Amino acid sequence: MSKKSLVAYFSASGVTARAAKTLAEAAGADLYEIKPKMPYTKADLNWMDKNARSSIEMKDPSSRPELADENADIASYDVIFLGFPIWWYVAPTIINTFLEAYDFSGKTIILFATSGGSGLGKTVEKLKPSVSDTTVIKEGKLLNGQVTKENLENWLKTFNL
Repeated sequence: MSKKSLVAYFSASGVTARAAKTLAEAAGADLYEIKPKMPYTKADLNWMDKNARSSIEMKDPSSRPELADENADIASYDVIFLGFPIWWYVAPTIINTFLEAYDFSGKTIILFATSGGSGLGKTVEKLKPSVSDTTVIKEGKLLNGQVTKENLENWLKTFNL
């Protein structure tokens, strides 16, 4: 890749982290973990419980999680691969928090996600208001199952970066 790239990801259970690390290796990109100030517990992530923290955050944007830090050097990168698990057909609200914490003007963001069953749904539409009009957000792909470096290298070629 000729453009400087970053793989930024949020992972609640480790699945997205594994995919992000493989993607960073395939892309020759730096890696940055998006962490909530208050880590999620297993109970917080229980999608069957509508009173679980993650459920409440998805329904009430004012209850968004805070970031543990704002140390990502976004200004140094041209392309940001942004990864997360799909929660209720969209990105977790911590992704909006992350996007609003930095200036992504003129940058390209390529999404990737992990999911137990749903696709990316309206993720791009829901994230677009969190960045400037000059930020390009591209719907990437689901990286479920055994993600290999070779498969990701082939996928990356489709972006002509």
